Amino acid sequence: MAAFWQDILKDREAEPHGGWQHHAIDESEWTETAEALDGETAVLLGLWGDRGTIRMALLDEATNDVVVLALACPDGTYPSIGKHHAPAQRLERAARDLFGLTPRDCPDPRPWFDHGRWDLRHPLGEAAAEPADGAAYEFLAAEGEGLHQIPVGPVHAGIIEPGHFRFTANGETVVRLEERLGYTHKGIEGLMAGASLDRAASLAARTSGDSTVAYSLAFARAVEDALRVEAPPRAVWLRALMAEIERLANHLGDIGAICNDAAFALMLAHCGVLRERVLRASEAAFGHRLMRDRIVPGGVTTDLDDEGIDTIGLMLGEIRRRFPALVELYDNTASLQDRTVTTGSLSPALARRFGAGGFVGRASGRAFDARRACAYAPYDTLSFEVPVLMAGDVDARVWIRIREVEQTLSLVEQILDRMPAGPILAEPGKPSGPREGMALVEGFRGDVLAWLRIDEDGHVGRCHLRDPSWFQWPLLEAVIEGNIVADFPLCNKSFNCSYSGHDL
Repeated sequence: MAAFWQDILKDREAEPHGGWQHHAIDESEWTETAEALDGETAVLLGLWGDRGTIRMALLDEATNDVVVLALACPDGTYPSIGKHHAPAQRLERAARDLFGLTPRDCPDPRPWFDHGRWDLRHPLGEAAAEPADGAAYEFLAAEGEGLHQIPVGPVHAGIIEPGHFRFTANGETVVRLEERLGYTHKGIEGLMAGASLDRAASLAARTSGDSTVAYSLAFARAVEDALRVEAPPRAVWLRALMAEIERLANHLGDIGAICNDAAFALMLAHCGVLRERVLRASEAAFGHRLMRDRIVPGGVTTDLDDEGIDTIGLMLGEIRRRFPALVELYDNTASLQDRTVTTGSLSPALARRFGAGGFVGRASGRAFDARRACAYAPYDTLSFEVPVLMAGDVDARVWIRIREVEQTLSLVEQILDRMPAGPILAEPGKPSGPREGMALVEGFRGDVLAWLRIDEDGHVGRCHLRDPSWFQWPLLEAVIEGNIVADFPLCNKSFNCSYSGHDL
């Protein structure tokens, strides 16, 4: 079966790359591709700017083929993808703020990252020094009888990242929610330009703190794809072990936090204890609670000894003993079920359209998992299931996490049992000329994309990192409509989108 874009590109020969294709296309092909994105299998994986070029990555779910399309923008403009496919709109706004690339006929011309406080416009493109305008952000209008607005944030009561939420409500019922993000924009992609691979890997690991393993893995695999090198087998298995431990810690934390937002703090306490056990095992085994900077291009920096294996084994045993009782407690607590069942429902059609990954997508019928779809090592030899539900509510997102905890426990045991011996790091080397690489890996929130170009001197010319939250944040706006304001924290926590990973 041919990927859907072959009909558009007329089977032209693709530039050779690892497990993906690359095509430079013209405006008519760009627009035709945009019109095809709302089809049955076409999924937008990402859209980002480069100097004088706009790029987008696409997935054909029927074949699991991935392609990157590049369109030259000599006049700084290009046909809008968001005009035809809503999930692209915020990506286009971000590319315009950073690179000055303007989508023609875009439905939403407002800035996204640029809050009117920068003294430099389009810092990654043809930068121009301009005084900050400080103009107020124009939220979309909502009209109707008895409507009122509730502004929340960007500073919140808890120890969480900043984001502004503008509710329009009729009494307690939410009519519209609009988000304003970008407060944690760190300029990571700008800092990566011209950086050494070691420096860039360190920056990638700090894109979103709770997904440091996933980002490190995506960046390392993209570098290895560009340089045509392979990490040693033992390093590949150690990477998977770290990724699964990261998934385990975050899912346990989320399950407890969701229940806490439904006023059931007991689950938060018990899940918090188990999460702490995972973090302590991570530190004992790999020298860092979050395993940051342990995955690098060419392999890993820390090996696993017998003591580390024993520590992880003890942690697994404790979770296997204690977690089933917590699942039963969640399932049999009527007050919890009253708050989570039917709350914040996401339709399968909307999840598919936005290419929602992770527990958000799988709770609404979208079975995509990069570990299975891309079948990268060692997952191509491991036995695991991808749990999928159709209800799409808060309860379903909790149950997906529960089932994934169970699967992850099995995966960690398989990895420990089959871990090969050998070296853990290979020298990536330098390219003979500019090279591009890309990787798609499964983090605990969903698929993390990394695309980069390495220049002749071996430094990063351009790197783009895409968090799954880019396509999940807009869906949070959709699921809260028709629910009461008091259910927003519950919906928000069940999504647990990353501010930092989105803001870059």
